[in-house]
Amino acid sequence: MARAPVPFHPDLPPAAARTRKNALVVDDSRLQRRILAASLKRWGYDVTEAATAEEALEKCRDQRPDLVLSDWVMPGMSGIEFCRIFRELSGEDYSYFILLTSKSEKAEVARGLGAGADDFLVKPVNNDELRARITVGERIVDMQRELSETNRLMSTTLEELQRVYDSLDKDLREAKELQQSLLRERQKTLDQGHISLLLRSSGHVGGDLVGFFNAGEDRLGLFGIDVSGHGVSSALMTARLAGYLSGSAPEQNVALERVDADAFRARPPAQTVASLNALVLNEMETEHYFTLLLAIVDLNTGLTQITQAGHPHPAILRACGRIEQVGNGGFPVGLLSTAEFDQFDVQLNPGDRLLILSDGVTECPNEQGELLGEEGLDALLRSLDGMEGNGLLEGLVWRLSEYAGVQDFPDDVSANLFEYTGPPAST
Repeated sequence: MARAPVPFHPDLPPAAARTRKNALVVDDSRLQRRILAASLKRWGYDVTEAATAEEALEKCRDQRPDLVLSDWVMPGMSGIEFCRIFRELSGEDYSYFILLTSKSEKAEVARGLGAGADDFLVKPVNNDELRARITVGERIVDMQRELSETNRLMSTTLEELQRVYDSLDKDLREAKELQQSLLRERQKTLDQGHISLLLRSSGHVGGDLVGFFNAGEDRLGLFGIDVSGHGVSSALMTARLAGYLSGSAPEQNVALERVDADAFRARPPAQTVASLNALVLNEMETEHYFTLLLAIVDLNTGLTQITQAGHPHPAILRACGRIEQVGNGGFPVGLLSTAEFDQFDVQLNPGDRLLILSDGVTECPNEQGELLGEEGLDALLRSLDGMEGNGLLEGLVWRLSEYAGVQDFPDDVSANLFEYTGPPAST
Protein backbone atom coordinates (compact mmCIF):
# COMPACT_ATOMS: atom_id res chain seq x y z
CA MET A 1 0.00 0.00 0.00
CA ALA A 2 1.35 3.43 -0.94
CA ARG A 3 2.03 5.75 1.97
CA ALA A 4 0.32 9.13 2.06
CA PRO A 5 2.77 12.07 1.62
CA VAL A 6 3.88 13.60 4.91
CA PRO A 7 3.06 17.33 4.88
CA PHE A 8 5.47 19.96 6.16
CA HIS A 9 4.39 22.70 8.55
CA PRO A 10 2.58 25.31 6.39
CA ASP A 11 3.93 28.30 8.32
CA LEU A 12 7.59 27.52 7.68
CA PRO A 13 9.42 29.80 5.22
CA PRO A 14 10.88 28.22 2.07
CA ALA A 15 14.52 27.19 2.22
CA ALA A 16 15.49 30.03 -0.12
CA ALA A 17 14.34 32.52 2.53
CA ARG A 18 16.45 31.02 5.35
CA THR A 19 19.94 32.38 6.09
CA ARG A 20 21.31 29.24 7.80
CA LYS A 21 20.97 25.75 6.45
CA ASN A 22 19.54 22.82 8.36
CA ALA A 23 20.95 19.33 8.57
CA LEU A 24 19.32 16.17 9.87
CA VAL A 25 21.58 13.41 11.23
CA VAL A 26 19.92 9.99 11.57
CA ASP A 27 21.87 7.19 13.28
CA ASP A 28 21.11 4.75 16.07
CA SER A 29 24.62 5.42 17.46
CA ARG A 30 24.58 8.46 19.72
CA LEU A 31 28.36 8.82 19.43
CA GLN A 32 28.22 8.77 15.63
CA ARG A 33 25.48 11.41 15.67
CA ARG A 34 27.50 13.68 17.95
CA ILE A 35 30.64 13.38 15.81
CA LEU A 36 28.76 14.24 12.64
CA ALA A 37 26.76 17.02 14.33
CA ALA A 38 29.89 18.68 15.64
CA SER A 39 31.42 18.85 12.17
CA LEU A 40 28.22 20.16 10.60
CA LYS A 41 27.87 22.90 13.21
CA ARG A 42 31.43 24.08 12.50
CA TRP A 43 30.43 24.35 8.83
CA GLY A 44 27.48 26.61 9.60
CA TYR A 45 24.57 24.16 9.85
CA ASP A 46 21.79 24.02 12.39
CA VAL A 47 21.66 20.34 13.27
CA THR A 48 18.76 18.11 14.28
CA GLU A 49 19.41 14.58 15.49
CA ALA A 50 17.26 11.45 15.32
CA ALA A 51 18.00 7.95 16.61
CA THR A 52 15.59 6.21 14.23
CA ALA A 53 14.08 6.76 10.85
CA GLU A 54 10.63 6.96 12.41
CA GLU A 55 11.77 9.76 14.71
CA ALA A 56 13.43 11.52 11.77
CA LEU A 57 10.18 11.50 9.79
CA GLU A 58 8.35 13.11 12.72
CA LYS A 59 10.96 15.86 12.87
CA CYS A 60 10.58 16.40 9.14
CA ARG A 61 6.97 17.33 9.70
CA ASP A 62 8.07 20.55 11.37
CA GLN A 63 11.12 21.43 9.29
CA ARG A 64 12.49 20.19 6.01
CA PRO A 65 16.26 19.80 6.19
CA ASP A 66 18.61 21.03 3.51
CA LEU A 67 20.91 18.08 4.12
CA VAL A 68 20.23 14.58 5.40
CA LEU A 69 22.94 12.21 6.69
CA SER A 70 21.39 8.84 7.42
CA ASP A 71 22.83 5.50 8.42
CA TRP A 72 21.80 2.63 6.16
CA VAL A 73 21.39 -0.08 8.78
CA MET A 74 19.20 0.90 11.73
CA PRO A 75 16.71 -0.91 13.96
CA GLY A 76 13.17 -0.65 12.60
CA MET A 77 13.02 1.26 9.36
CA SER A 78 16.24 1.09 7.33
CA GLY A 79 18.00 4.11 5.94
CA ILE A 80 17.10 3.16 2.35
CA GLU A 81 13.41 2.85 3.22
CA PHE A 82 13.59 6.14 5.12
CA CYS A 83 15.12 7.73 2.00
CA ARG A 84 12.31 6.41 -0.20
CA ILE A 85 9.59 7.78 2.12
CA PHE A 86 11.46 11.06 2.58
CA ARG A 87 11.40 11.62 -1.19
CA GLU A 88 7.62 11.22 -1.13
CA LEU A 89 7.20 14.10 1.31
CA SER A 90 5.23 17.06 -0.03
CA GLY A 91 7.03 20.32 -0.64
CA GLU A 92 8.95 22.01 -3.44
CA ASP A 93 12.37 22.40 -1.77
CA TYR A 94 14.98 19.80 -2.55
CA SER A 95 17.15 18.14 0.13
CA TYR A 96 20.51 16.48 -0.47
CA PHE A 97 20.49 12.95 0.94
CA ILE A 98 23.70 11.09 1.85
CA LEU A 99 23.57 7.46 2.99
CA LEU A 100 26.24 6.31 5.44
CA THR A 101 27.03 2.67 4.92
CA SER A 102 29.58 -0.06 5.11
CA LYS A 103 28.17 -1.45 1.86
CA SER A 104 30.20 -0.80 -1.28
CA GLU A 105 28.82 -3.40 -3.68
CA LYS A 106 27.50 -1.91 -6.92
CA ALA A 107 24.11 -3.61 -6.55
CA GLU A 108 23.61 -2.06 -3.12
CA VAL A 109 24.69 1.36 -4.36
CA ALA A 110 22.18 1.03 -7.22
CA ARG A 111 19.44 0.21 -4.68
CA GLY A 112 20.23 3.36 -2.76
CA LEU A 113 20.19 5.54 -5.88
CA GLY A 114 16.91 3.99 -6.89
CA ALA A 115 15.45 4.93 -3.50
CA GLY A 116 16.41 8.58 -4.03
CA ALA A 117 19.81 8.93 -2.38
CA ASP A 118 22.19 11.51 -3.88
CA ASP A 119 25.48 10.22 -2.50
CA PHE A 120 27.16 7.60 -0.31
CA LEU A 121 29.88 7.65 2.31
CA VAL A 122 31.56 4.54 3.67
CA LYS A 123 31.80 4.33 7.43
CA PRO A 124 33.87 5.32 9.28
CA VAL A 125 33.36 8.72 7.71
CA ASN A 126 36.40 10.72 6.71
CA ASN A 127 35.84 14.36 7.72
CA ASP A 128 37.55 15.88 4.66
CA GLU A 129 35.62 13.64 2.30
CA LEU A 130 32.38 14.49 4.09
CA ARG A 131 33.07 18.22 3.71
CA ALA A 132 33.81 17.78 0.00
CA ARG A 133 30.61 15.78 -0.58
CA ILE A 134 28.56 18.34 1.33
CA THR A 135 30.05 21.18 -0.75
CA VAL A 136 28.93 19.41 -3.91
CA GLY A 137 25.50 18.87 -2.37
CA GLU A 138 25.18 22.55 -1.46
CA ARG A 139 25.84 23.58 -5.05
CA ILE A 140 23.22 21.14 -6.31
CA VAL A 141 20.65 22.23 -3.71
CA ASP A 142 21.29 25.91 -4.41
CA MET A 143 20.88 25.42 -8.15
CA GLN A 144 17.74 23.37 -7.65
CA ARG A 145 16.22 25.97 -5.37
CA GLU A 146 17.12 28.77 -7.74
CA LEU A 147 15.33 26.78 -10.41
CA SER A 148 12.35 26.25 -8.12
CA GLU A 149 12.21 29.98 -7.38
CA THR A 150 12.40 30.74 -11.09
CA ASN A 151 9.61 28.25 -11.73
CA ARG A 152 7.56 29.79 -8.95
CA LEU A 153 8.01 33.27 -10.41
CA MET A 154 7.12 31.94 -13.86
CA SER A 155 4.06 30.23 -12.46
CA THR A 156 3.01 33.43 -10.70
CA THR A 157 3.58 35.41 -13.89
CA LEU A 158 1.61 32.90 -15.96
CA GLU A 159 -1.24 33.02 -13.46
CA GLU A 160 -1.26 36.80 -13.67
CA LEU A 161 -1.15 36.66 -17.46
CA GLN A 162 -4.02 34.19 -17.40
CA ARG A 163 -6.05 36.57 -15.21
CA VAL A 164 -5.28 39.41 -17.63
CA TYR A 165 -6.20 37.19 -20.61
CA ASP A 166 -9.44 36.09 -18.97
CA SER A 167 -10.32 39.72 -18.26
CA LEU A 168 -9.51 40.75 -21.84
CA ASP A 169 -11.39 37.76 -23.20
CA LYS A 170 -14.45 38.74 -21.16
CA ASP A 171 -14.20 42.33 -22.40
CA LEU A 172 -13.79 41.17 -26.00
CA ARG A 173 -16.80 38.86 -25.75
CA GLU A 174 -18.84 41.80 -24.50
CA ALA A 175 -17.39 43.95 -27.29
CA LYS A 176 -18.43 41.29 -29.82
CA GLU A 177 -21.97 41.35 -28.47
CA LEU A 178 -22.00 45.15 -28.72
CA GLN A 179 -20.67 45.05 -32.26
CA GLN A 180 -23.23 42.47 -33.30
CA SER A 181 -25.90 44.70 -31.77
CA LEU A 182 -25.05 47.30 -34.44
CA LEU A 183 -27.13 45.05 -36.70
CA ARG A 184 -30.41 45.81 -34.99
CA GLU A 185 -32.29 43.92 -37.68
CA ARG A 186 -30.66 41.09 -39.60
CA GLN A 187 -33.74 40.60 -41.73
CA LYS A 188 -36.42 43.02 -42.82
CA THR A 189 -39.33 42.64 -45.19
CA LEU A 190 -40.50 45.67 -47.18
CA ASP A 191 -43.41 46.05 -49.55
CA GLN A 192 -40.92 46.02 -52.40
CA GLY A 193 -38.44 43.37 -51.23
CA HIS A 194 -36.52 41.67 -48.47
CA ILE A 195 -33.18 42.48 -46.75
CA SER A 196 -30.84 39.89 -45.15
CA LEU A 197 -27.59 40.72 -43.35
CA LEU A 198 -24.57 38.61 -42.34
CA LEU A 199 -21.69 39.66 -40.09
CA ARG A 200 -19.07 37.12 -39.06
CA SER A 201 -15.82 38.36 -37.48
CA SER A 202 -12.60 36.37 -37.81
CA GLY A 203 -11.83 37.12 -34.15
CA HIS A 204 -13.80 38.43 -31.20
CA VAL A 205 -14.42 41.70 -33.01
CA GLY A 206 -13.72 42.85 -36.54
CA GLY A 207 -13.75 45.68 -39.01
CA ASP A 208 -16.72 44.72 -41.20
CA LEU A 209 -20.13 46.32 -41.06
CA VAL A 210 -23.28 46.01 -43.17
CA GLY A 211 -26.62 47.74 -42.85
CA PHE A 212 -29.49 49.62 -44.39
CA PHE A 213 -31.49 52.77 -43.77
CA ASN A 214 -34.60 54.57 -44.95
CA ALA A 215 -33.37 57.01 -47.59
CA GLY A 216 -36.53 59.04 -48.01
CA GLU A 217 -39.83 58.36 -49.68
CA ASP A 218 -39.63 54.98 -51.46
CA ARG A 219 -35.84 55.01 -51.25
CA LEU A 220 -33.61 52.44 -49.51
CA GLY A 221 -29.96 52.81 -48.56
CA LEU A 222 -27.73 49.72 -48.42
CA PHE A 223 -24.06 49.59 -47.50
CA GLY A 224 -21.10 47.33 -46.78
CA ILE A 225 -17.96 48.57 -44.98
CA ASP A 226 -14.58 46.91 -44.39
CA VAL A 227 -12.15 48.81 -42.15
CA SER A 228 -8.44 48.06 -42.58
CA GLY A 229 -6.83 45.80 -39.99
CA HIS A 230 -8.47 43.63 -37.39
CA GLY A 231 -9.33 43.69 -33.73
CA VAL A 232 -10.43 46.36 -31.30
CA SER A 233 -9.24 49.48 -33.13
CA SER A 234 -10.95 48.40 -36.35
CA ALA A 235 -14.12 47.56 -34.43
CA LEU A 236 -14.14 51.01 -32.81
CA MET A 237 -13.85 52.55 -36.26
CA THR A 238 -16.82 50.55 -37.56
CA ALA A 239 -18.87 51.59 -34.52
CA ARG A 240 -18.21 55.23 -35.30
CA LEU A 241 -19.02 54.76 -38.98
CA ALA A 242 -22.27 53.05 -38.03
CA GLY A 243 -23.39 56.37 -36.56
CA TYR A 244 -22.65 58.19 -39.81
CA LEU A 245 -24.90 55.77 -41.73
CA SER A 246 -27.47 55.30 -39.01
CA GLY A 247 -30.95 54.11 -39.84
CA SER A 248 -32.34 55.12 -36.45
CA ALA A 249 -30.89 58.66 -36.33
CA PRO A 250 -31.39 60.18 -39.80
CA GLU A 251 -30.18 63.59 -38.59
CA GLN A 252 -26.71 62.02 -38.08
CA ASN A 253 -26.69 60.08 -41.34
CA VAL A 254 -24.32 61.75 -43.81
CA ALA A 255 -26.09 59.96 -46.70
CA LEU A 256 -29.22 61.99 -46.02
CA GLU A 257 -30.14 65.66 -46.27
CA ARG A 258 -33.05 67.30 -44.53
CA VAL A 259 -36.03 68.36 -46.67
CA ASP A 260 -38.12 69.80 -43.87
CA ALA A 261 -38.50 69.37 -40.12
CA ASP A 262 -39.51 65.72 -40.33
CA ALA A 263 -38.38 64.54 -43.76
CA PHE A 264 -35.05 63.50 -45.28
CA ARG A 265 -33.95 62.47 -48.74
CA ALA A 266 -30.93 60.63 -50.09
CA ARG A 267 -27.86 62.42 -51.30
CA PRO A 268 -26.11 61.03 -54.38
CA PRO A 269 -23.87 58.16 -53.16
CA ALA A 270 -20.72 59.71 -54.64
CA GLN A 271 -21.28 62.90 -52.63
CA THR A 272 -21.80 60.88 -49.45
CA VAL A 273 -18.58 58.91 -49.91
CA ALA A 274 -16.65 62.11 -50.66
CA SER A 275 -18.02 63.61 -47.42
CA LEU A 276 -16.95 60.55 -45.45
CA ASN A 277 -13.47 60.75 -47.00
CA ALA A 278 -13.09 64.37 -45.89
CA LEU A 279 -14.53 63.60 -42.46
CA VAL A 280 -12.07 60.74 -41.84
CA LEU A 281 -9.04 62.72 -43.00
CA ASN A 282 -9.94 65.98 -41.25
CA GLU A 283 -11.75 64.97 -38.08
CA MET A 284 -10.74 61.42 -37.17
CA GLU A 285 -7.30 60.86 -35.69
CA THR A 286 -6.81 57.39 -37.09
CA GLU A 287 -4.49 55.48 -39.38
CA HIS A 288 -7.34 53.28 -40.53
CA TYR A 289 -8.99 53.54 -43.91
CA PHE A 290 -11.92 51.54 -45.19
CA THR A 291 -13.59 50.24 -48.31
CA LEU A 292 -17.25 51.02 -48.83
CA LEU A 293 -20.06 50.13 -51.17
CA LEU A 294 -23.09 52.42 -50.87
CA ALA A 295 -26.28 51.86 -52.85
CA ILE A 296 -29.48 53.91 -53.00
CA VAL A 297 -32.42 51.92 -54.40
CA ASP A 298 -35.57 53.48 -55.87
CA LEU A 299 -38.08 50.95 -54.59
CA ASN A 300 -40.70 51.90 -57.16
CA THR A 301 -38.54 51.56 -60.27
CA GLY A 302 -35.64 49.35 -59.13
CA LEU A 303 -33.11 51.91 -60.37
CA THR A 304 -30.09 51.69 -58.06
CA GLN A 305 -27.30 54.24 -57.74
CA ILE A 306 -24.04 52.73 -56.49
CA THR A 307 -20.66 54.11 -55.43
CA GLN A 308 -17.89 51.55 -55.06
CA ALA A 309 -14.94 52.77 -52.97
CA GLY A 310 -12.42 49.94 -53.05
CA HIS A 311 -15.02 47.37 -51.98
CA PRO A 312 -15.46 44.10 -53.92
CA HIS A 313 -17.79 44.24 -56.90
CA PRO A 314 -21.45 43.81 -55.99
CA ALA A 315 -23.13 40.77 -57.52
CA ILE A 316 -26.46 41.08 -59.32
CA LEU A 317 -28.30 37.76 -59.23
CA ARG A 318 -30.81 38.08 -62.03
CA ALA A 319 -34.17 36.32 -61.90
CA CYS A 320 -33.19 34.44 -65.06
CA GLY A 321 -30.19 32.88 -63.28
CA ARG A 322 -27.51 35.12 -64.76
CA ILE A 323 -24.92 36.51 -62.33
CA GLU A 324 -23.31 39.91 -62.99
CA GLN A 325 -20.42 41.33 -60.98
CA VAL A 326 -20.53 45.05 -61.70
CA GLY A 327 -18.61 48.17 -60.77
CA ASN A 328 -15.39 50.04 -61.41
CA GLY A 329 -13.47 49.31 -58.20
CA GLY A 330 -12.87 52.82 -56.96
CA PHE A 331 -10.51 54.13 -54.30
CA PRO A 332 -10.76 53.36 -50.52
CA VAL A 333 -12.02 56.02 -48.13
CA GLY A 334 -9.61 57.82 -45.81
CA LEU A 335 -6.36 57.54 -47.78
CA LEU A 336 -6.17 60.60 -50.04
CA SER A 337 -7.85 63.98 -49.78
CA THR A 338 -7.75 64.32 -53.57
CA ALA A 339 -9.52 61.00 -54.22
CA GLU A 340 -12.56 61.22 -56.47
CA PHE A 341 -15.55 58.92 -56.22
CA ASP A 342 -17.87 57.99 -59.06
CA GLN A 343 -21.24 56.34 -59.14
CA PHE A 344 -23.01 54.10 -61.61
CA ASP A 345 -26.55 52.86 -62.10
CA VAL A 346 -27.88 49.32 -61.98
CA GLN A 347 -31.42 48.43 -62.94
CA LEU A 348 -33.06 45.87 -60.69
CA ASN A 349 -36.14 44.12 -61.99
CA PRO A 350 -38.64 42.14 -59.91
CA GLY A 351 -36.96 38.87 -58.89
CA ASP A 352 -33.43 40.31 -59.13
CA ARG A 353 -31.15 40.38 -56.10
CA LEU A 354 -28.29 42.72 -55.11
CA LEU A 355 -25.52 41.09 -53.04
CA ILE A 356 -22.84 43.19 -51.33
CA LEU A 357 -19.90 41.14 -49.99
CA SER A 358 -16.67 41.96 -48.15
CA ASP A 359 -13.28 40.79 -49.45
CA GLY A 360 -13.26 38.16 -46.71
CA VAL A 361 -15.24 36.12 -49.26
CA THR A 362 -13.38 36.71 -52.54
CA GLU A 363 -9.94 36.71 -50.84
CA CYS A 364 -10.61 33.62 -48.74
CA PRO A 365 -7.76 31.09 -49.35
CA ASN A 366 -8.06 27.34 -49.63
CA GLU A 367 -5.55 24.93 -48.11
CA GLN A 368 -3.17 25.51 -51.04
CA GLY A 369 -3.31 29.29 -50.52
CA GLU A 370 -5.39 29.93 -53.64
CA LEU A 371 -7.93 32.74 -53.27
CA LEU A 372 -11.57 32.17 -54.15
CA GLY A 373 -11.62 35.18 -56.49
CA GLU A 374 -14.46 36.46 -58.64
CA GLU A 375 -14.72 33.30 -60.76
CA GLY A 376 -14.84 31.17 -57.63
CA LEU A 377 -17.55 33.41 -56.21
CA ASP A 378 -19.57 33.03 -59.41
CA ALA A 379 -19.35 29.22 -59.15
CA LEU A 380 -20.16 29.31 -55.43
CA LEU A 381 -23.29 31.42 -55.99
CA ARG A 382 -24.43 29.14 -58.82
CA SER A 383 -24.21 26.18 -56.45
CA LEU A 384 -26.72 27.98 -54.22
CA ASP A 385 -29.29 28.45 -56.96
CA GLY A 386 -32.80 28.34 -55.55
CA MET A 387 -31.83 29.49 -52.05
CA GLU A 388 -33.20 32.78 -50.75
CA GLY A 389 -32.77 35.28 -47.95
CA ASN A 390 -30.91 34.22 -44.85
CA GLY A 391 -30.70 30.67 -46.17
CA LEU A 392 -28.65 31.92 -49.12
CA LEU A 393 -26.21 33.69 -46.79
CA GLU A 394 -25.87 30.67 -44.52
CA GLY A 395 -25.29 28.51 -47.58
CA LEU A 396 -22.63 30.94 -48.76
CA VAL A 397 -20.75 30.60 -45.47
CA TRP A 398 -21.07 26.82 -45.61
CA ARG A 399 -19.70 26.63 -49.16
CA LEU A 400 -16.91 29.04 -48.26
CA SER A 401 -15.86 26.89 -45.30
CA GLU A 402 -15.81 23.85 -47.61
CA TYR A 403 -13.54 25.75 -49.99
CA ALA A 404 -11.24 26.98 -47.20
CA GLY A 405 -11.19 23.65 -45.36
CA VAL A 406 -11.72 25.46 -42.05
CA GLN A 407 -14.63 26.80 -40.05
CA ASP A 408 -12.82 29.96 -38.89
CA PHE A 409 -11.92 32.28 -41.74
CA PRO A 410 -8.73 34.38 -41.74
CA ASP A 411 -10.69 37.59 -42.43
CA ASP A 412 -14.08 39.01 -41.49
CA VAL A 413 -16.95 37.89 -43.71
CA SER A 414 -20.00 40.11 -44.23
CA ALA A 415 -22.88 40.25 -46.67
CA ASN A 416 -25.86 42.47 -47.45
CA LEU A 417 -28.54 40.87 -49.63
CA PHE A 418 -31.49 42.79 -51.07
CA GLU A 419 -34.13 40.78 -52.95
CA TYR A 420 -36.26 43.09 -55.07
CA THR A 421 -39.88 42.10 -55.67
CA GLY A 422 -41.02 45.36 -57.23
CA PRO A 423 -43.77 47.70 -56.07
CA PRO A 424 -46.88 46.00 -54.74
CA ALA A 425 -49.67 45.57 -57.25
CA SER A 426 -52.27 48.32 -57.02
CA THR A 427 -55.78 47.20 -56.01
